[in-house]
Amino acid sequence: MKRVYDIAAVSDCGDGYGVTLDGKPLCTPAHMTLVLPKRVLAEAIADEWNAQSENVEPESMPLMRLASMALDWVVTQREVVIDEVADYGGADLLCYRIEHPQELARRQKEIWHPVLDWAARRFDAPLAVTNGVLPVTQDPQVLAKLRAVVAEHDSFALAGLHAATHASGSLILALALASGHCNAAAVAVASQLDEAYQAEKWGRDAEAEARLAALKVQLHDAERFLTLLGAATPDTSR
Repeated sequence: MKRVYDIAAVSDCGDGYGVTLDGKPLCTPAHMTLVLPKRVLAEAIADEWNAQSENVEPESMPLMRLASMALDWVVTQREVVIDEVADYGGADLLCYRIEHPQELARRQKEIWHPVLDWAARRFDAPLAVTNGVLPVTQDPQVLAKLRAVVAEHDSFALAGLHAATHASGSLILALALASGHCNAAAVAVASQLDEAYQAEKWGRDAEAEARLAALKVQLHDAERFLTLLGAATPDTSR
């Protein structure tokens, strides 16, 4: 769509911070007034709007997209979102290992297991690990604890956590990102171990490279969103 405004700016609201376009309050796609909990997030979203050229490109405004997701979807369907994120814990990527080839098995153990150990300590939620693709039954009490951890996030942080979980395919990796235990680059590496090994063995193709690039962008956007919220802070409980 055409850019029909001159400047985006931050405004103070009674219960947060808004963004205005030429003085008019900015709304989400569902016509909710954009009210944000942190001024730094509002400033970053205003920067996204100010960076647009003659045409407004929504895909170039990830912070606006995630904030809109929080207000338009998470607020109205919070339990649905919590369940969707928490369900990844029942079949988490990090819990499914291979025995061969040995080099990939070694990488999985070295990179995945420390994150699982961290989650077990941090949330008192040890997940079972299996070799192969057959489902492993997780302790319902552990899954309930992980769901409770997800539910502790406010609507904005939950939107960022949802984005990270969906991108990485792992609730544990997403929680590590949201907790500041891992950064986006480390989560991208961990979530793509198998693909990276296959690329080393058989070569890379353009389609796979495009998927990896998109994944890295999604995780970086989620990390920045969570950081601006103050959710992703360095974790000292390693």
